[in-house]
Amino acid sequence: MRRGRKRMFCPLIIWVGFFVPADFKDDDMAKKQGYMKALRCRECGREYPLEARHVCEFDFGPLEVVYDYDAVKAKLTRKSIQGRPKSMWRYRELLPVAKDPTVGLQVGFTPLIKADRLAKRLGIRELWVKNDTVNYPTLSFKDRVVSVALSRARELGFEVVACASTGNLANSVAANASASGMKAFVFIPHDLEKGKVVNSLIYGANVIGIKGHYDEVNRLCAEIAGKYKWAFVNVNMRPYYAEGSKSLGYEIIEQLGWEIPRHTVACMASGSLLTKIHKSYQEAIKIGLVDEAQYSVHGAQATGCSPISAAYKAGQDFFKPVKPDTIAKSLAIGTPADGFYALKVFKDTNAAADDVTDDEIREGIGLLAETEGIFAETAGGVTVGVAKKLIASGAIPADDSAVLCITGNGLKTIDAVENYVGKPHEIKPSLREFDAFVEKELTIK
Repeated sequence: MRRGRKRMFCPLIIWVGFFVPADFKDDDMAKKQGYMKALRCRECGREYPLEARHVCEFDFGPLEVVYDYDAVKAKLTRKSIQGRPKSMWRYRELLPVAKDPTVGLQVGFTPLIKADRLAKRLGIRELWVKNDTVNYPTLSFKDRVVSVALSRARELGFEVVACASTGNLANSVAANASASGMKAFVFIPHDLEKGKVVNSLIYGANVIGIKGHYDEVNRLCAEIAGKYKWAFVNVNMRPYYAEGSKSLGYEIIEQLGWEIPRHTVACMASGSLLTKIHKSYQEAIKIGLVDEAQYSVHGAQATGCSPISAAYKAGQDFFKPVKPDTIAKSLAIGTPADGFYALKVFKDTNAAADDVTDDEIREGIGLLAETEGIFAETAGGVTVGVAKKLIASGAIPADDSAVLCITGNGLKTIDAVENYVGKPHEIKPSLREFDAFVEKELTIK
């Protein structure tokens, strides 16, 4: 099994892309590390300089940013945080930038909504919705990770940024690159939802549709990253990029009155969002923002692309790659980079995972919209649908409290639900016709 795990990282090995501009010297690196200490292999623990690299030379394990937590603890307190602007950057000491961020200064601090009507429908005592459907500027949580990746890319001297994307990341890279004066290349499966394609093109990015699924797009990008000295946010910049998701967890804690939620449900594509929420809770405990607490971070996938949830339900600590077939295109990653680590989070936090069909996804989208007035994309439907299953099964007790992470706006995936919602009623411009319609509706109800 261990050899199998490493094999998952192999497509990235050859194309590591340790690219730093030629005039960027080691002594400059030391001056630009901020509260970061190093990049560390999540498998063997070897440490590397804070460069644009993402895998370990020794065992090909993924690299992760580590911090000087003693220094962070001395600087970052509840009081200092609350005195700062309401954005994700109020937690900047725990984000991988050396100096003040330069991209996405308004990103984050989205609403945490007490969802009483949805709680009643799902059969749970207390429910909260973390609403990243209104995140700035492209209406998804990807604005968090991109703000971090591009801020760090600028610190490392890059002028061109790129990504492989299932849609939301493409939108965010295109928008934030445009706003910061950087040139962008985004690579997407050719059959993405029209809304997401248009939302990438409008910013002037080079949008390239690949005739294949996301995993094929990602493999091509790994090759391109090996040749072109660009900042690929989810390839050579991935250790920094992934850290941006932690801001969602910090915000949840603060918005709950400095408490870690007992249960959190997050959708899974690569699995990185889930693992970083867990990391944010651990870091908040480590630096004293919250007390030690028991919590569970549950995972949600679409049945048509559910390698992580399938592995969980089979009782395995490894997953089998799959070919995606789901309306939840933003989650359609058949070989999730953080799949193994997501499975570990379930074990460490006594959590569960499940998946939902396309019809259950549409039902989840409708349920959230009808009860709380939040129109989520397909990933949100996955989260709501899986939460419903986990509550029904007792994995999330009905007398407990939970937070649902809703990660993207439904305006991006209208085609997924246009037949589900029906059509508007049509009448002539006549009061008599309207009276007849009202009488009919009242009779039916």
